Amino acid sequence: MSKKKRKRQAGKRPGASAQAQTSQKTAEKAIPEAPKRRAKKIPILVISFVLIAAGAAAVILLRPKSRVKPDSDLNVLLITLDTTRADRIGCYGYARAKTPNLDFLAANGVRFADCYCQVPLTAPSHSSLFTSTTPLSHGVHNNGFYSLAPEFDTLAEILKNQGFKTAAFISSFSLDSRFGLDQGFDSYDDTFEYEEFLKSFRSERTADKTSASFWKWLDENSGRKFFCWVHYFDPHLPYSPPPPFKAEFADRPYDGEIAFTDYYLGKTIEKLREKNILDRTLVVCVGDHGEALGEKNEVDHGLFIYDVSLRVPLIFYAENHLPKGLVVPSRVRVIDVMPTILDLLKEAQGRSFQGASLRPQLKGKKRPDLSTYIETYMPREYYGWSELLGIIDGDLKYIRAPKPELYDLAQDPEEIRNLYAKETAVAAGLEEKLKAMIAEQTSPAVGGAKTLSLEEQERLSSLGYVGGQALDSSGGALPDPKDKTSEYSVYVYAKKYEYEGDYPKAEEYYKQAIAFSPEVAWNYVHLALLYRRMGKINEGIDVLESGNRKLPGNLIILSRLASFYVRGQRLDEAIATAQAVLRIDPQYFDALYISGLSLVNLGKWDEALGYFERAMDIEPENTSLELQYAFCLVANGRGAEAMKIYERLKKDNPRDYRIYQDMAIMYESLHDLNQARENMKQALDLNPGFETYFNYAILLEKTGDLSEAVYYLKRYLETTPEKDTPRRLAAERTLGVWEGRLGNQ
Repeated sequence: MSKKKRKRQAGKRPGASAQAQTSQKTAEKAIPEAPKRRAKKIPILVISFVLIAAGAAAVILLRPKSRVKPDSDLNVLLITLDTTRADRIGCYGYARAKTPNLDFLAANGVRFADCYCQVPLTAPSHSSLFTSTTPLSHGVHNNGFYSLAPEFDTLAEILKNQGFKTAAFISSFSLDSRFGLDQGFDSYDDTFEYEEFLKSFRSERTADKTSASFWKWLDENSGRKFFCWVHYFDPHLPYSPPPPFKAEFADRPYDGEIAFTDYYLGKTIEKLREKNILDRTLVVCVGDHGEALGEKNEVDHGLFIYDVSLRVPLIFYAENHLPKGLVVPSRVRVIDVMPTILDLLKEAQGRSFQGASLRPQLKGKKRPDLSTYIETYMPREYYGWSELLGIIDGDLKYIRAPKPELYDLAQDPEEIRNLYAKETAVAAGLEEKLKAMIAEQTSPAVGGAKTLSLEEQERLSSLGYVGGQALDSSGGALPDPKDKTSEYSVYVYAKKYEYEGDYPKAEEYYKQAIAFSPEVAWNYVHLALLYRRMGKINEGIDVLESGNRKLPGNLIILSRLASFYVRGQRLDEAIATAQAVLRIDPQYFDALYISGLSLVNLGKWDEALGYFERAMDIEPENTSLELQYAFCLVANGRGAEAMKIYERLKKDNPRDYRIYQDMAIMYESLHDLNQARENMKQALDLNPGFETYFNYAILLEKTGDLSEAVYYLKRYLETTPEKDTPRRLAAERTLGVWEGRLGNQ
């Protein structure tokens, strides 16, 4: 292969020129016909000159206006499209797309045809977006295991310091404030709906709900200069677009999720128009990473660093400030977005970035492709396989792996022909460039591994991420992920069937995962969690006990086993297991929490308080923990202290049903049944489900409303997934007693 840069083959990258052609046709239609005039004889030389001049003028007229008008008074709306491939959007050449709103922004703004993220995972990619640094510098290499260090000046912090009102509206737990991306935001809306014990929140929310939160904020703040970030997460596994997109995209649910997102993106743009602020708002739409849909034996993202997971949409739109219909063909990166936004706001001067301002490209100036660092540590940290690092330089893409890879993206955009064996000298040169990039950008002092609680582990798991732990980068050779795709596919299918509600199939595949890799603790945990979802707590306990015998002393299995013992009301075993964890790690949050919870259930309030206080030293802002602590205070006769905690939590989390539920229990203990009933009803209204049905039924019976109590106890039995738990068995017996009393009345 020649080291000389080869010209990209037309049509190899879908949509690279489609929008430019569309814009030109539109421009041609917009030019009125000139009125006919009587012909006059004109010398040939003059005619030639006029034709040349006219042709040049026509080219100028048909070319999108390249005026770029920086303006420090612009609002900024940054929309991040999670898990969104560029080649599944209409303006990028995908004929089957239904993305009229993204297409509108591209047709009336600037579309970057070849934008790459640095890592195909949500938290690391957003960290790069908001700091204009690669993971080598900001230190966030994976979801959940890392938190962005406060030393970084984020885009939000810079704009807040310049007088912008800042707000973020998040759709996935991967970007929860605990992972550091809330820096600089006056408001960081990462509150999701609540579920059950230790999995307090649903892990995501859909575009309609996230949009509604932003619209509500906009109603109150549209008069202020603002920087807002709206994060859409919908095109993420499981692909399940709501009606009417579900039927329309029955055979292409991933496309349906993108269409659903685009619909609410359009309604959000319309809200700006209704507020008369669209003409003074810079709108930036960018994907955080793409998605593999079976290419190279990958489903989902994060396992490999092929283009399907790295190439993302990037569109800039600002009425009267940017060209219309301009397409930038050269390669740019997600790390270039932040300096570009600041440049357009006249805030970039005197600041340094790893990324580059794209202002010249916005003006239509030609610039060479930008070299790009790429990585994924997910194979190592989730499965114990090798991480993958790489560089894209010109048309060449090099991936450092146990079995290295080299591709010519111009000739082979689907990355089918690995040229490494034939072009070892070229690969060696790229390896040296990669080493230099790593040496230049690595900042060992910032970033760092974060220990996940059970709640955090489960919430990441519910998003499709395996779990595991951050691993040290040293050590011997690890397997190449390319050689592990059969094992990987077993897990993917297990998750797929679990998402779809086909629990027997999911159970079959999770058992296969254990057979494949009995040394991976999370394989046992995932099967146990499936059993919990099926209401089979005892089967879950059996699986975890089996894992504990195979991997004695494993904290992941032991901590989960302790929580299952609590669910099964095997409280002495729960305490003993949690204590075993604490002997290994006295600061293990979940063991402290479970010890306290078990002691609460045994009525040992004083002992429980001690464990909760130790846990609060580790996670002082954990709402679940604070609620348990306040509950213990009430039981110990310290109701005034508890009330302060409840009132503060209610103010901070007005839609958290657990707060009202616990306050109801507190009022009940104080024999104020009216206040207890009122608070429990609020909990039920916020979260109608088997937990609140059960609790409300018990309270109604105590207030003498037996008919309503019977109704809600029946609702509990109709909706609970519990099958063999002591609570369900007791509820069935109680219902018979209550119905007998009603009959007697």
